Amino acid sequence: MADAGARIELLGPVRLFDGDRVVPIGGPGVKGLLALLALRVGKVVPLEEIIDALWGHDPPATARTIVQGNVSHLRRILRQFGDGPVTEIRTSPPGYQLAAEPERIDVHHARALFDRAVPAPPERAATLLAEALALWQGPALSGVPDSVRAPELAELRLAIHGARVDADLALGRYSELIVELSPIVRGDPLAERTAAQLMRALYHAGRRGEALELYRTVSRATLRTLGMEPGADLRWLHERVLHDDLPAREHAMPPSGAAPSQLPPALPALAGRAADLAWLDGLTGGVAVVSGTAGVGKSALVLWWAHRAAPHFPDGVLFAALHGFDPHHPPAAPGDLLAQFLLGLGVPADEVPEALHERAALYRSTIAGRRMLVVLDDARSAEQVRPLLPPGAGSRTVVTSRSRMEGLAVSDAAQLRVLGTLEPADAVQVIEELAGPADFDLNHALARLCGYLPLALRIAGARLAASPQWTIEGLVAELGNERTRLAALDVTGAEDDGVRAAFDVSFRRLPSELARTLVRLGAVPGRQFGPYLAAAVAEIPVTQARRELRTLTAHSLLTETARDVFAPHDLVRLYLRELAETELSRQERAVVLDRAVRYHQAASDTARRRMLRIVDPLDFTGLVPSDGLPPLRTFDEAQDWFAAEWPTLLAVLNAAYAEARYVEVWRLARVAHTYRVVCPLYEDWLQLVDLGLAAAEAADEPLGQCWMLISRCAIALTFELSQGSLADAERAVELAGKLPESRSLAVARIHLGSVLTLLGRYAEATACLLETAAEAEQAGDLELRGQALNNCAETEKRAGRPVEAIGHELASLEIDRELGDDSYAVVSMNNLAELYLDIGELDTAQRYATEAVSLAVTRQFELQEGILRVTLARILQAKLALEPARAEYDRAIALYERMHPRRLEALKKEAAELGQGLPEPPPPVPE
Repeated sequence: MADAGARIELLGPVRLFDGDRVVPIGGPGVKGLLALLALRVGKVVPLEEIIDALWGHDPPATARTIVQGNVSHLRRILRQFGDGPVTEIRTSPPGYQLAAEPERIDVHHARALFDRAVPAPPERAATLLAEALALWQGPALSGVPDSVRAPELAELRLAIHGARVDADLALGRYSELIVELSPIVRGDPLAERTAAQLMRALYHAGRRGEALELYRTVSRATLRTLGMEPGADLRWLHERVLHDDLPAREHAMPPSGAAPSQLPPALPALAGRAADLAWLDGLTGGVAVVSGTAGVGKSALVLWWAHRAAPHFPDGVLFAALHGFDPHHPPAAPGDLLAQFLLGLGVPADEVPEALHERAALYRSTIAGRRMLVVLDDARSAEQVRPLLPPGAGSRTVVTSRSRMEGLAVSDAAQLRVLGTLEPADAVQVIEELAGPADFDLNHALARLCGYLPLALRIAGARLAASPQWTIEGLVAELGNERTRLAALDVTGAEDDGVRAAFDVSFRRLPSELARTLVRLGAVPGRQFGPYLAAAVAEIPVTQARRELRTLTAHSLLTETARDVFAPHDLVRLYLRELAETELSRQERAVVLDRAVRYHQAASDTARRRMLRIVDPLDFTGLVPSDGLPPLRTFDEAQDWFAAEWPTLLAVLNAAYAEARYVEVWRLARVAHTYRVVCPLYEDWLQLVDLGLAAAEAADEPLGQCWMLISRCAIALTFELSQGSLADAERAVELAGKLPESRSLAVARIHLGSVLTLLGRYAEATACLLETAAEAEQAGDLELRGQALNNCAETEKRAGRPVEAIGHELASLEIDRELGDDSYAVVSMNNLAELYLDIGELDTAQRYATEAVSLAVTRQFELQEGILRVTLARILQAKLALEPARAEYDRAIALYERMHPRRLEALKKEAAELGQGLPEPPPPVPE
């Protein structure tokens, strides 16, 4: 009997289990969604990535809705599970996150077994790896749409199988391996690693002739198919078998003095890194570069791997510390490194040439034809590395560097691997190796504050282990303060070995123009930036800014998290902030902030004009030249810009407020407010508007106070919050009446009428709105007339006069269509659908609701889509189409969980009442 609780299988048919019971979940789309979330358990999978994976480049117009409905369906199923670890799907913008124990998902269990097998002796490793292979129940991800692909699963199985065969070879299980591997190689003679393993098994089983014939078979296949000889590893093995000098136990170290063995000690344990080790294992010769930010564990990974791989290089291992980014040493000269290698290869000191080119020539001659591993640690540049590369196909070179060394990929076909930070569980393991077990939540908090960066984790663990007076609670508190975090990660008595010092070396060795840009980015609030913002704050062209950001990424100081979105590691961000405070004067930092504010004002104003009809007098589009702004040509581009830039925009707002830049704050808050009108998140919107209003009041600007009060009324109306809304609306009208232009007064009166409607004062509301509509018609202002009529229709509806409401709403919809404004049109069509439902004209109601849903989905109006689906559900319920009605409620709930949590419980209750007497659970959303 399996443990209770959810288990997920992906290595074969995609299945969900409750203990040992298979739980039906639905068709390919639902299974594909579950697989996508389970593959990245604990991480947020963006909704757009889910859509791309499920439908490729041709998703249906309702793709977002289908996904949201299927998420709701899976949640209902998971809520019914029995005792056991809680598994749930969380909404976490911009997508969804599966919260579950990784080892209850077969893929992650297989990786964990692989990771445990890496340092284990052969017998234990063989057992663990066989257990991992047994998890495959057929082709991975069976039963999901063809567009859902995870090629890494095939790579994982190959890596596990190859490692298990290596362990069996070390245990002398040659006969069993010959039986197992022969059909695999016959089926795929291009699988060189498997062919090499079979050759070894044949040779050690006394079947040398068959091993040589196997090589000839593989060689013919590669020549015929690829037009080239087999790889370096297989050619070397063939030569050894041909000369009958393959060691009986290849995993034994060569006799002392027979070959250089220069590797420094490795860490006693290596947390995580299974995928990176598998990548290193899969290298077939030539040059490999492992790069990453300072302290990410590049050297630790490569040394750990090199010690394990050393027996495969019988002619020895050379190691050199190149000091490319060492705070204690200048970068090592290639000539000195060549002399070190020549001495290690047995060349007498008096025979080492003086000239660099002569040393390089002697090195190449000495190492030619040998099978050696060369590890070059902490390289500064490709030029420092190239003279040290061994010739021939039998040797392998692995380089570590903070630079990506893309030049080596071009000139020497180097394979590149960028090393990331550790997974949370692996990061906690690093701390516990040094400091011992501690409270689960505190250890995870400490790992998070260390940014999952191995150097920071080891410093924190060592500090706890070496200083009994320090508690984990105290260290978490110290690291929790961003102002003291880097100081807490210095090494006592050796500050040059701390996190700050590691970053400082990277910065000090940058070219001056890159350093200048990076310092200014350090003065920008927020956690990410793009080329347009970088260009604005550094006063450089956008093309230069993009080039510099990508160069800084190549130096591992930034990461390009999405196209044209760059972010430093969290500890690097704190270092850059400190750097800006020391390298720039207060006045210079103020100038950078001012440029960031102006950029966001101009870009936000441009974006909002692509999203809604704008009726207020603020216009900041000319603050930045047009070539300095992102090309926001469509509604979707504007919405995507706001979504990506929102965290930085809020950070800039708060920083400007702290610097008493009150006028800039309320103006930016006003133009950014439009995004939350279209995609409202209550807390975000309220924070923005309250900050803007406080700034306008501090600046004593009536115009700002008026418009921010109007914004606050919009929040009240969207979320139906009556408290304080009338006072805000009346104050806005009072302020607008003293302004020289009339549009502000009209907009304020429209909001006053809507607030009066919310309060049930219908006669006052109707009089106010109709008067405003008449004045707008007289002034020839279609936008304001349309808004006033729309709001008047809502008032008449709530007052119980649906026929009058329909008349106003049809007039408003006509204006919306004349102006081409989809955002207002969906509101008008929803209102018409509700009104026709009220008077019993169900077919007309359904026609308006369906058309509006389609438009809302196309334009990604998520809140309006949720409202419309509730309307459509009620219409379908009235037509006794209960199953389609339930589906619409489910889709609406999925939207409301993110967009409108305050109405969620009432909506769930309404949906539950509809479902009385219907079977549970309901079927998944049709695909």
